[in-house]
Amino acid sequence: MAKLRSLKGRPEAPPPPPPTPPTQSATLLPLRSGGDGDGESWLMSYLDVLTLLITLFVLLLSMTNLQSGEAASEPNTPRLTIPALQAADRVAGPLGSGLLPREEAGREPVAQLDLEGVSVAETEQGITLRIDDQLLFASGDATLTGPGRELLAGLIPTLERFPGRLSVEGHSDNVPIATARFPSNWELSTARASAVLRDLERQGIDATRLRAIGYADTRPLAENDSAEGRAANRRVEILLHTQAAD
Repeated sequence: MAKLRSLKGRPEAPPPPPPTPPTQSATLLPLRSGGDGDGESWLMSYLDVLTLLITLFVLLLSMTNLQSGEAASEPNTPRLTIPALQAADRVAGPLGSGLLPREEAGREPVAQLDLEGVSVAETEQGITLRIDDQLLFASGDATLTGPGRELLAGLIPTLERFPGRLSVEGHSDNVPIATARFPSNWELSTARASAVLRDLERQGIDATRLRAIGYADTRPLAENDSAEGRAANRRVEILLHTQAAD
């Protein structure tokens, strides 16, 4: 009991002091990692711009090399501007007919050909001059008459305008012929075509441009059931082969 009373009479110990708060210098430490990232951000943007510039220069260099290669492959090819093309078109307009091929330039005089007994027709093979056989030969004969030679002489200037091939084609009606010289219309039509060819050669047409063909009655222009039709079928044609048809 005496011990208990002595404990109650002892004063209580004071409470422990609160912990000391950290100083300002201890809490405001620099954030090293964050500061370094903000300082290097401008470097990343610079590298991106530099990459884009290098790409642009490479592209421009490749285009320059391509154009240089095209110019080297065609060193003599002129570069015409739009005004130059327009000026050339104005100059070529009135002179256009003089720049046509000789076959095209010769079509106009053929179309204007005016000889009695000669007709002009344009076909897929070229231009055909049709001549009535009565103007060239007597009936059943393959010898050129005097008027026939004069008619062919009138065709020479027109034929000389064409440098291409000339086919002389003989045609007959379906009336049979059986003579010692001409057993059929095949021999008659071929002999007449050959006679015209020889006369053209005699008047200066190059023989290498000429050929003679006899078709007999296989290519009629009209029906053979009338005198008019048979007369139309008896003919000699000179075919002027155009370059496009060749």
